[in-house]
Amino acid sequence: MQRSSSVENAGGAVLAREAAMPAPLAGKRVELADKRVGRIVLYGEAPGSSGATAPPLLLVHSVNAAATAYEMKPLFEHYRGRRAVYALDLPGFGLSDRSDRAYTPRLMTDAIHAAVREIQRDCGDAALDIVALSLGCEFAARAATETPNAFRSVALISPTGFDRRAARAAQHAPADGTRAMPWLLGLLNFPLWKRGFFAALTSRASIRFFLRKTFGAKEIDEDLLEYDYITTHQPGAENAPYYFVSGYLFSTDAIKLYQNLSMPVWMAHGVRGDFVDYEEKRLVQRLPNWSISVFQTGAMPHFEKPVEFVALYEIFLNRIVQI
Repeated sequence: MQRSSSVENAGGAVLAREAAMPAPLAGKRVELADKRVGRIVLYGEAPGSSGATAPPLLLVHSVNAAATAYEMKPLFEHYRGRRAVYALDLPGFGLSDRSDRAYTPRLMTDAIHAAVREIQRDCGDAALDIVALSLGCEFAARAATETPNAFRSVALISPTGFDRRAARAAQHAPADGTRAMPWLLGLLNFPLWKRGFFAALTSRASIRFFLRKTFGAKEIDEDLLEYDYITTHQPGAENAPYYFVSGYLFSTDAIKLYQNLSMPVWMAHGVRGDFVDYEEKRLVQRLPNWSISVFQTGAMPHFEKPVEFVALYEIFLNRIVQI
């Protein structure tokens, strides 16, 4: 793997995009050039002495039409300077490579592995804490089952895969299976309307509509909306989202991944909006390494109630230290 500054080794198209799009998070930015995942961007750095005793924290955003590391901003800003905290733009999103290629759970998981290796180069080989959001939880869980010694704990915010349909499918799902619908991907990628349809889907009005579904309320984070609009109007912005909409990024064995996590796991979810079906969390809530917190929010409790969220997360982390 190679690392570089985004300006030194970026091509013309990348420079044009970055000129129009600010980074989602403040602080140091490192480009990782991995032969399996392409160019991904990692934000963050090791802290000063005040956070030296805490292991590194890696933040993983969700997957949707407008996903970027900005979705983890409240946590990044809270921990920055207190401990080593990092966040990445997954392949196809933010300032990472958005080329027209296949986007799969394997690609996203390998991006997390690449980020972990880079963080451990910065901070030593200590196991990380990882916090992931929505579909990003499936990628984080897969990474943690594949390299359990690299992760001290896993925190899942509004994780996908706990609805009845997903749990039923997981019973007979092959390893690495997905819900891919090739016919839909082919339809979305038809050249005559590929970009135009995505542009209509990502107007400010459309983004507001979907964010209200996510927050489960009319009041949303307006800065998040503005950044979502910027990121969805960059070259190649439709490529990864079309794989998402077509089911390619949803793992059919998600429940099994969660059940196989061996380290302490904290699950946090809200009760409002369109993403509140966690009926099958019963399959993990009695496992000795799992704890679950429910927030009176939508699917992004770390945006709506950041103080309460961090307090409960810290309680979870303190229990790990005491074990």
